[in-house]
Amino acid sequence: MKQQSKGFTLIELMIVLTIISILVSIALPVANSAIVRARESVLKSNLYTLRSLIDHYTADKLKAPQSLDDLVTANYLRVLPKDPITGQTNWQVIMEDSSLFPDQLEVGIFDVHSSSEAISSEGTPYNEW
Repeated sequence: MKQQSKGFTLIELMIVLTIISILVSIALPVANSAIVRARESVLKSNLYTLRSLIDHYTADKLKAPQSLDDLVTANYLRVLPKDPITGQTNWQVIMEDSSLFPDQLEVGIFDVHSSSEAISSEGTPYNEW
């Protein structure tokens, strides 16, 4: 009587590898979309924070910041946050034409946007947020 060898056949290994590759091909798009949504959420949070601090700086100093570095210098921020889409701190700033506050002495930065021209999952460019 012959003794059967223990182990897997080539067919069994191929079936397992095929199933694993199918599962990975399903999981990758889901993981990628989760990463994009997380970056978009961080971008929205960073924009909200920067816009709020620009308003606080303008109200406190009676002049708008001339650059985003003014917020760091005046200790409104420890460090300028990175744009999670571009990975850099090169925010697109919008300078104001007129004062926001009645007692404001100097105009400066009014708004801030992402410098990325990529399209968001909402269908709008990030630099329009």
